[in-house]
Amino acid sequence: MKWLVAAVLALSPALVSAQYPNKPIKLVVGFAPGGAADTVARAYSEYISRSLGQPVVIENRAGAGSSIAAEVVAKSAPDGYTVLIASPSSISVNPALNPKIGYKAADLAPITKVSASPLILVVNPATNITSVKELVTTAKRDPGKLNYATSGVGSAPHFGAVLFSQVTGITMEHVPFKGGAPAVVSVVSGDTQVTFATPPSVLPMVKAGRLRALAVTQRERSALMPDIPGMAEAGFPDYELAFWYGLFVPAGTPNEIIWKLYEAASAAAQRPEVKAALAREGTEVSLSKSPIEFAEFLAQDEKFWVKLVKDTGATAN
Repeated sequence: MKWLVAAVLALSPALVSAQYPNKPIKLVVGFAPGGAADTVARAYSEYISRSLGQPVVIENRAGAGSSIAAEVVAKSAPDGYTVLIASPSSISVNPALNPKIGYKAADLAPITKVSASPLILVVNPATNITSVKELVTTAKRDPGKLNYATSGVGSAPHFGAVLFSQVTGITMEHVPFKGGAPAVVSVVSGDTQVTFATPPSVLPMVKAGRLRALAVTQRERSALMPDIPGMAEAGFPDYELAFWYGLFVPAGTPNEIIWKLYEAASAAAQRPEVKAALAREGTEVSLSKSPIEFAEFLAQDEKFWVKLVKDTGATAN
């Protein structure tokens, strides 16, 4: 009988995978509604749902630079019903910032990258700053006078500003929020003056004239935002920062389920509606060739972010 029990147990993951999915799937977003992660998640969720034949429900779990959401998913059952949309902040930065955090990157299994874009450096128009060079001059003239808003300590916008300060030798005060949307609101209202934000978070305000875009955080102009200079054109060719979102599940999730989710995300990425939704927000669809390729990408990407954390001496505090 023991061998029979063992055989049944060995088949259990395959049986579960064959039945997957048979109930709604939760897609956890580590930031407040209205930010970039939320925008990308909602663009994909409808078409992932169509592919899998089950609803994909967005759950926003903002806080701690997206660490709360990552920990929730990392500690969830590895059955494919709890999925995380995450950026470098969750996967590389936060664990490097805080070794005592409640999860490790290894607690999450990668599925695929789903989007890529630069950040956008924007200011409140009332600052009268019209270029990156003017921003640097202003910050050097009055160190610490300019406040920059981000979606949280350890977020990519936070480190976009940290890297910029490092490259230019300026000092600005960090004001963290629980998501991209409230951070942008603070700049629009004038409570803070600067942010390095994801395109979906700021482009509508830029187009409305309520924020001024100074540059994208890549060297050259982006085809999706051709009116905004790249950093080389703005006078700072040594500065470059890329940004992505990807899908993850708890480690231990059966490979068959990971591949089903990958195939559903891949099908969604081909939809013109998804490409158009992301393009409107200055973000492009970017899909890994496989979960394995995404894991290889993450291993290299982590080196950049961990080095940045160490070089700047940044901490979770």
